[in-house]
Amino acid sequence: MKKFFALFAIPAAAVENWKKTTDPAKAKAMSDDMMKAWDKWMKDHEKDIVDKGPLGKTKRVTAQKVSDVRNDLNFYVIVKADSHEAAAELFEGHPHLQIPESSVEVMDIPEMPAQERRDSAQDRQHRHAHA
Repeated sequence: MKKFFALFAIPAAAVENWKKTTDPAKAKAMSDDMMKAWDKWMKDHEKDIVDKGPLGKTKRVTAQKVSDVRNDLNFYVIVKADSHEAAAELFEGHPHLQIPESSVEVMDIPEMPAQERRDSAQDRQHRHAHA
C-alpha cells in the first residue's frame, strides 16, 4: 500500500465570518456535533490512518527572512491506500466538508529510491553527530 498526505483547509475569512454571524450557543453545539462526527470518522478509518494531527502557527522561511504567516491549513492525516483515487475517496463525506468553503487535499507520498533513503539516513546521522 502507498501513503498519502491529506491536508484539511478552511479559508480564514470563512472562519471569521462564521464566528461573526453565528450565535455562540449555536456555534458551540455545531462544534460539539462536528467533533463527535470527526471522532467517529477517525475510529471508522483507524486501520487506514498512519499518522494525524493538528497544525499550529506557521513560519515562512525565504532566502531573505523568517516571518509569521497565516494560512488556511488546520489538520493533517497520513493514510495508506491502494491508489491515489482510493485515498481521496476515504475523505468523501468527511465531517470537515460540512464547513462552508472547506476542503481536503490528498497528495501522493512517493517512495524514495533506495539510494536516496541511504543518503538521507547518513545525512541525518552526520548532522546528529555534529549537533
